[in-house]
Amino acid sequence: MWIGWAEFDLLLGDVHSLKAKRAVLRPLLAGLRRETEASVAEVGAHDLHRRAVVGVAVVAASAGWVGDVLDRAERLAAEQPHLVLLSVRRRLRRSEDD
Repeated sequence: MWIGWAEFDLLLGDVHSLKAKRAVLRPLLAGLRRETEASVAEVGAHDLHRRAVVGVAVVAASAGWVGDVLDRAERLAAEQPHLVLLSVRRRLRRSEDD
């Protein structure tokens, strides 16, 4: 088994409240879940209006499949017109590793 995860550091567009931030993130998170079938959540920058860190995690039998899913998630995030993908951090490991 392979485990992969990525963190996307995002700069949100015209957002001036946490309520507006949720309104921008909710459809992004739902779309990532639907298109990748991965686990997706906001994992950082919770108290900042214009920043968000979104985590995507996937478990699969092959490293190639994990990479494909994370690539697809990154493309989907980068294509969003109302945000800027500032950076991506990725990890990939075998489940037997300690």
